[in-house]
Amino acid sequence: MIAFGGAVGSAIPAETAGAALCDNRDVSQIRSVYPFTALVGQEQMRLALELNAVNPSIGGVLIRGQKGTAKSTAVRALARLLPELQMVSGCRYGCDPESDRLCLDCQARRAAGEELVPEARRMRVVELPINASEDRVVGSIDIEAAIHSGQRRFQPGVLAEANRQILYVDEVNLLDDHIVDVLLDAAAMGVNVVEREGISVWHPARFILVGTMNPEEGDLRPQLLDRFGLCVDVEGIGDLAARVEIVLRREAFEDDPDAFHAAWLEEEESERVRIASAMAALSRVEVDRPVLEAIARLSIALEVDGHRADLVARKAAQALAALRGVSRVSLAEVAEVAPMVMSHRVHSHPGQRPPDVAEVARRILGES
Repeated sequence: MIAFGGAVGSAIPAETAGAALCDNRDVSQIRSVYPFTALVGQEQMRLALELNAVNPSIGGVLIRGQKGTAKSTAVRALARLLPELQMVSGCRYGCDPESDRLCLDCQARRAAGEELVPEARRMRVVELPINASEDRVVGSIDIEAAIHSGQRRFQPGVLAEANRQILYVDEVNLLDDHIVDVLLDAAAMGVNVVEREGISVWHPARFILVGTMNPEEGDLRPQLLDRFGLCVDVEGIGDLAARVEIVLRREAFEDDPDAFHAAWLEEEESERVRIASAMAALSRVEVDRPVLEAIARLSIALEVDGHRADLVARKAAQALAALRGVSRVSLAEVAEVAPMVMSHRVHSHPGQRPPDVAEVARRILGES
C-alpha cells in the first residue's frame, strides 16, 4: 500500500474511491492511488485485506514487515475498490440509515419524526497519528464550547471518523499499549463508549482495522497480537523478474498515472465486482459442522490459547469461500487462511522453532 502522510496530531483521510472508478469528481484522488490489481506479489497481504473487507468482524489484520513492501499502498488501493456507503446526511459518525445501530443524535432525530436522508460517500482511509493521545482517539469534551456557552459538548475523535471506514495504524507496535487496547476494544465491540467530565457518550465504531509494524523496532505483547484477527508477514520479493516488474510498473505509474489507470481499469473493475459480490453473498455461505471440527482440531494441535482463533478461522474461511463464489466452506479454504489466523497465536518454546502452521494444517486437515 501507499505510505500515509499528513500533519502530526490529526486523522488524515486518504485518497479513496469506491464503485465508480471513473467519476470525474474523483479524478485527482484516483490518479494518486496505485491500482490494487497492479501490485506485484504479496498475495497473503492482499488476501488478508480483502477478507476483512468482505467481513469486517474478522477483527482486522496486522501486517509485519520491513519498510518499502507496499503495505500502505495496498491499503489505499483497496479502499478504491470498495462499494460506496449510504450514510445519514449530517451525521458526525456516518451512521447507516437502514441500520438499527444509530448514534444518539440519529436516534433523537428519528424519534422527533425527522427523516434520515441517506447520502452516498466513498470509503475512506483514516490514519491514526503515532503520537495520538487517548482523547484524540476516543473523543473529548469541547472546552471552548463549555467556556463560551456553559454547555459540555462531546468532541468526536479518530474512532468516530473511522466508523464504517478503514482505520490505518502505522507502526502500531510503537503506540502506547493502552491506546492499542482502546482500538482493539472498539474494533471488537463495534462501539466506542466515552465517559468524561460527567458526560457519558457512545457511538458506533465499526471499522476495518489495519495495523502495520516493523518487527525490528519491537513487537507487540502476545495479548495484543492475539486480538488482531489476521496477521501476515511481508518481505521484499527475491525473484529477479518480479523485482524488475515492480520498478517498471511504478515508473509507468509515475510517468503517466492516467494511462496507467486506464491500462488496469478492466482488472480493477473485475476485482471490485468480485469483492462486492462476496460481501452480498457472505451470509449465505454455509459452514458445516465437520469444518468447525477440523478448525478445532487444528487449534488444539497448535496449542493456541482460548477460542478466538477458532472463531476467526471460521469467519475468514467463510469470507474466502464468498470471494471464490462457492456456497459452502471446504477444508481447502480453512487450510489457506490457517497461517494468517494461527501463526501469531502459536507459542514459541525456548530452544525450539515455532511450528509451521501451514504444514500442521496440511497434516490435520488432510486427516479430517
